[in-house]
Amino acid sequence: MQHNIKNINAMEILDSRGNPTLRVFVELNSGTVSSASVPSGASTGEHEAIELRDGDKKRYHGNGVLKAVQNVNEIIAPDLVGMKVFDQSIIDYKMIELDGTANKANLGANAILGVSMAVAKAASMHSKTSLYKYLGGSNARRIPVPCMNILNGGAHSDNSVDFQEFMVVPHGAPTFKEGLRYAAETFHELKAILKAKNKATSVGDEGGFAPDLDSNEEAIELILKAIENAGYKPGIDISLAIDSAASSFLAKGSNNSYDLKWSKGGLKSSDEIIEMAKAWVKKYPIILWEDPLGENDWDGFAKFTKELGGKIEVVGDDLFVTNTKYIKKGIENNSANASLIKLNQIGTVTETIEAIKMCQEANWRAFVSHRSGETGDTFLADFAVAMGTGHLKAGSSSRGERIEKYNRLLEIERELGETAQYYWQ
Repeated sequence: MQHNIKNINAMEILDSRGNPTLRVFVELNSGTVSSASVPSGASTGEHEAIELRDGDKKRYHGNGVLKAVQNVNEIIAPDLVGMKVFDQSIIDYKMIELDGTANKANLGANAILGVSMAVAKAASMHSKTSLYKYLGGSNARRIPVPCMNILNGGAHSDNSVDFQEFMVVPHGAPTFKEGLRYAAETFHELKAILKAKNKATSVGDEGGFAPDLDSNEEAIELILKAIENAGYKPGIDISLAIDSAASSFLAKGSNNSYDLKWSKGGLKSSDEIIEMAKAWVKKYPIILWEDPLGENDWDGFAKFTKELGGKIEVVGDDLFVTNTKYIKKGIENNSANASLIKLNQIGTVTETIEAIKMCQEANWRAFVSHRSGETGDTFLADFAVAMGTGHLKAGSSSRGERIEKYNRLLEIERELGETAQYYWQ
């Protein structure tokens, strides 16, 4: 059959941080050949699926992925050759069965995901259908609002800011094209402000600026000034989103005590973090807050959501790791009202879709996200449109691996024409 898989093979490539990752190729009997490149995270949750690394210190400081490549070529490929490329869920669960662990530790989530993504791409190519339409159907037409990271702190930079990401959200724009412009112009205004203050304008892993500042709150004040200097109204045209990545500054040995070590803000309890957040949400146009507390602070998350969930989107990332087991617990405990969605946290396209559907069925939002170690692969852009999640975290308006996703969304919006939708809620 022309749509059956003829060959699968992988190779080691480099991601945006210069670390090894996989590129997987899938060839069909028809001659169609697709490829997919796998992202990698820096601030990872402890319950994420395992990214298999070689551990050989003589190659890439132990970060090589030749074992994962070998697993694709010698274990996964022989079992999948001959299968129908359209059987995405059957293929994905076959790989899960081959691995035999709960966290994909044997074959590696990076090996499995590379195959899973490449299979979906091959199926869309064979169907002569855009990937977003193949995955989401003919009604897939909602372009996500970009949550653009323009100022970095925490584990993604080397500065005096504790919180990992400060994002601008151009929800007041009429189209994605205009929203991207709003955010990009704000990014450039922020650069001018930082330069005038003799602050560093180098960028972090995801393309946001990473200056030393006097406080975490100063980051917000500078961004608001940048929005105004760009000619936009904070809270109307552009609002703010924060990713604390609070697990990165948990006090040693604690699940609910936080050490604001980079800003020298001292130790804070969950309650003190919540009180700070309440004050910020009242003072600033914040509409989304990701990982405000640590990945095991379930009680703190529930209290944060009780206090602020009616006003903003409370997103669990490290708390849920795109895993339906943890999302289900979060729904039952009212721990948040949204889950971050990262393909490589769980390791297959099918399981990622299942996580999104669980969120949507519970009237939660699903916030599709890139990783800090990215590639030029644009799978994520099509995936966000296919799932209709309404917002996307793909990084700043700098660094080519981020811009590729935004440019792909511009192409999709152009293809959809007047049927394209762009709105926050």
